[in-house]
Amino acid sequence: MLRGCGEIEGLERVRFTSPHPRDFTDDVIDAMAQTPNVMPSLHMPLQSGSDRILKAMRRAYRRDRYLAILDRVRAGIPDAAITTDIIVGFPGETEEDFADTLDLVRQARFAGAFTFRYSIRPGTPAATMDDQVPAEVVQERYERLTALVEETTYAENQKLAGTTVEVLVAEGEGRKDAATHRMSGRARDNRLVHFTPDRTAPGKMAPRPGDIVTVTVTRGAPHYLLSDAVPLSVRRTPAGDAWEAAATAPPSPASTAPVSTAPVGTAPVSAAPVSAGPVSAAAPVLLGMPARHPAG
Repeated sequence: MLRGCGEIEGLERVRFTSPHPRDFTDDVIDAMAQTPNVMPSLHMPLQSGSDRILKAMRRAYRRDRYLAILDRVRAGIPDAAITTDIIVGFPGETEEDFADTLDLVRQARFAGAFTFRYSIRPGTPAATMDDQVPAEVVQERYERLTALVEETTYAENQKLAGTTVEVLVAEGEGRKDAATHRMSGRARDNRLVHFTPDRTAPGKMAPRPGDIVTVTVTRGAPHYLLSDAVPLSVRRTPAGDAWEAAATAPPSPASTAPVSTAPVGTAPVSAAPVSAGPVSAAAPVLLGMPARHPAG
């Protein structure tokens, strides 16, 4: 399927997300590496860095296998940005188990992580397990984990200062764009990028949501990359044309349905639903690479 996506004319990007470690074989890595429009971005759920907790969660993989997959991905796709899911405070989790999770986060160098506090969810097997971790312990570990993830993502983003990245411009990615006079979008590895458009450029050279710009990264922050210089180039795309047509079309009196102005240049491909097990009902926090997930 990934290779087939590479043959679709006009499809700028395909993001392959959330494969189960069991099914993430070398031929899949090869397909990602060899298909030009497949983004070097991968979401690989971890849940815990402790083999004992992974077994209690009934996960089919262990930490060494997980790290080996990351090594193979980076050997085949050196610039891959890898994100993950992590649960803190699963029943029976000890300080040693949690230390294993922190150790794996250091080794994995994630570009971002959805971090969850475990809490009892009625009707799940974990709800009746012994050794439920006290809420205050869960919170304390959660804060240590998020601090480490932010430290890691900041270090990884700082390495990209001075590099050139290709950005798919998007609408609504930068909450402060109007105030900062910037535009925002996603790099090929799905990192969030804020950039400064050339306000003196002719109208036909001004980037629109859906267009592709090439920018030089000025600096990296924990959650995004920033480019203070004007784009090196702007490539107008059919997605940008579609955005402009929708944005400039007169309202139709016969229709009250809202018009989506999201870029159409990226097609997500999900390998399988992510099963996070008995996680907290509270919303997860994504550190490093903010992304939109459906509510609920």
